[in-house]
Amino acid sequence: MKDVLLAWYSESKRSLPWRETTDPYAILVAEVMLQQTQVDRVVPHYLAWLERWPSAAALAAASPAEVIVAWQGLGYNRRAINLHRAAQHVAAHGWPDDLTELPGVGPYTAGAVGNFAFGRDVLPIDVNVRRIQERTGERFDSSCTQALFDLGATICLARIPRCGACPLADACPSRGSRYEPLRKQSRFEGSFRQRRAAALRAVAAGEQPTDGDALVALERDGLVVLEDGVASLPA
Repeated sequence: MKDVLLAWYSESKRSLPWRETTDPYAILVAEVMLQQTQVDRVVPHYLAWLERWPSAAALAAASPAEVIVAWQGLGYNRRAINLHRAAQHVAAHGWPDDLTELPGVGPYTAGAVGNFAFGRDVLPIDVNVRRIQERTGERFDSSCTQALFDLGATICLARIPRCGACPLADACPSRGSRYEPLRKQSRFEGSFRQRRAAALRAVAAGEQPTDGDALVALERDGLVVLEDGVASLPA
């Protein structure tokens, strides 16, 4: 299956800016932005981010407030704070051998940065890679990582895979199967997450939101500072 997969990838791979570099900082930025966020939304933010902060040292020198404002539109704003802290660690100490020592970096992100930036023989397992391995019964190696990402994102979809277009279909024991969603994602509209996001946007715009519960949650995550009831971004 590996040879067939890689041949398909060579003809069908998506053109993505973070695939044009082996800079660990640029790859870390991409991987953090891509967590729970669609590729099309990430690309313009990624390019703008690297233009403004092209290195870990440049990002480390920024204020948390600048980072939070620049992150607006990507959601899950705590990722911005963790990325900033990771850049500060790298600027001060270099890249650790164990990348999970960096704030906000778990096994998957460490595997992706290790593979794409440092050439480590590790297959980062995200939901797409896991799904393909389970359906095909194949244990792919690290050279297949980007191909698996694209196959999972465009062909081997979660609920209704496009088996007719899949390069692995002839040898796949799950060909033609349909799947129920594992879980329904909680609604954003009307949720506490939406209230938090609205409160943070307001603070970033220099306004004072009245949603006290949202502000307390944002303060707990290091996204705002509350002094005498007045909210501001961290300096």
